[in-house]
Amino acid sequence: MTEKFNGGVTSPKGFKAASFAAGIKKAGKPDMAMIYAEKPCAAAGTFTSNLVKAAPVVWDRDLIAAGNTVSAVVVNSGVANACTGEEGLSYCRQTAKEAAKVLGIAPENVLVASTGVIGRQLPMDKITAGVDALVPLLSETREAAGKAAEAIMTTDTVSKETACRFTLDGKTVTIAGMSKGSGMINPKMCTMLAFITTDAAVSHEMLQAALSEVVEDTFNMISVDGDTSTNDTCVVLASGLAGNTPITEKTEDYEVFKSALFEICRDLAMMMAADGEGASCLFEVKMTGAESIDQAKTLAMAVISSNLTKAAIFGHDANWGRIICAMGYSGAVFEPEKVDLSFVSEAGTVKILENGLDTGYSEELATEILSQKKVTALVDLKMGREEATAWGCDLTFKYVSINADYRS
Repeated sequence: MTEKFNGGVTSPKGFKAASFAAGIKKAGKPDMAMIYAEKPCAAAGTFTSNLVKAAPVVWDRDLIAAGNTVSAVVVNSGVANACTGEEGLSYCRQTAKEAAKVLGIAPENVLVASTGVIGRQLPMDKITAGVDALVPLLSETREAAGKAAEAIMTTDTVSKETACRFTLDGKTVTIAGMSKGSGMINPKMCTMLAFITTDAAVSHEMLQAALSEVVEDTFNMISVDGDTSTNDTCVVLASGLAGNTPITEKTEDYEVFKSALFEICRDLAMMMAADGEGASCLFEVKMTGAESIDQAKTLAMAVISSNLTKAAIFGHDANWGRIICAMGYSGAVFEPEKVDLSFVSEAGTVKILENGLDTGYSEELATEILSQKKVTALVDLKMGREEATAWGCDLTFKYVSINADYRS
């Protein structure tokens, strides 16, 4: 059993965080963050499947793949450091070297991450000054974690944090995370930027195995706009300071740890879907009664990614034809004449479709149900016992407005 609590990346033992306004963003808001581990951490990561990979993605991917321990993460918002060539990669190296110098560690133990406008080079005078300023501000307080989560935001309207405690080998273990992401989200690995800390003792290999499994049913099951970012990065750091027997194999303790990690990643994924650019509600699709997990996932993601469906949800319109149409072109085979569909929210439940046919439902009730902050489309294929859940948001006028002048 896990216990959720109000925590951030500093909640697990051994972690500190800081934020700073380095002047990268025009607004002058905090735009740099640092996570620091007092003890070198086992690290795992998943990264964008986009062929165009930002320089920090390449840097982090290579360090983690080599099995390096990690002591610090430096994050900037405002400039993505993507499509910046060898110069961009050299700036990752320069950032890591600066952090290593002031922290007394090796550059190979420093991860970097960036988010913002693609194609611009990092203002390295501001980045290096920001690194120097961040170190004395490092703190293990809850406030420090919260400010770090705010500093990595771009078009996000709220910061995203979650934390939980559970027991391993008789020891209390904590996992916490922060993430950012509102647009350019259609993950095929994880999502925009997510940083997770834990004091569990777990090997690099088992940490990577757990993360790789978990992202498939969490971050890989959300979509805001169908665009897969160049900068997608999800990193997990494990300090081992909880004192549990180290997890080095896929034992029962591994499953307990993976389950807790799943909860953290699911929380962050849902927060990002709910905060999609311009969104007014979280749209959840539960695909049940499937023959296979792959069938359920494919169908759920097709519905959650359909612009016509998203527009109907924004209009509080129970236009079930949009949903069945998206399912039909998904590439997954199912029997339309068997499908049941209901909409569920805090306002109640209404069955829209039964055995592939309109139920003659109340439009007034459907509109009330679809007017809530979270709306679930519950689909029963009646073909098997497998299921999958995907998360997205509605498509609003504001989404177009935000992205029409993103650079300005």
